[in-house]
Amino acid sequence: MASGVTVADGIQKAYSDIKTGKKYRYMIFYIKDEKEIDIEKFGERDETYDDFLNCLSSLGPDKCRYGLYDFEYERSFQGTSESKMNKLILMSWCPDTAKIKTKMLYSTSFSALKQALEGIQKYIQATDMSEASYESVLEKCTASDRA
Repeated sequence: MASGVTVADGIQKAYSDIKTGKKYRYMIFYIKDEKEIDIEKFGERDETYDDFLNCLSSLGPDKCRYGLYDFEYERSFQGTSESKMNKLILMSWCPDTAKIKTKMLYSTSFSALKQALEGIQKYIQATDMSEASYESVLEKCTASDRA
């Protein structure tokens, strides 16, 4: 079921700034007036994953958001030294405590954002901080790494 929510024009350029330009570490998106997904906040390149999570949790227990994060981690494969890896992750953040109507709007609109942002390597759906934690996301990212 599609929600009819569209993606704001400026999102493609901002996405390119993260994907190829490495200008920002993350972006937080919100649904404006129940009609359009737009950018709420940019995270500077030197910000951490904890900064990203703090931004989401500081919105309050009833606010849903989407987050795009340039997730960097180190990984070693058998017989090799550690190497830096990175994956663009797109997270749907819908706390269990949010109103049902809000959660439904965000979950049905997620596909519009996914289609607009080509090249995302991992999609994460989180309803609490344990599902959004660094360890949880790292596990999902490394599960598809090839040795």
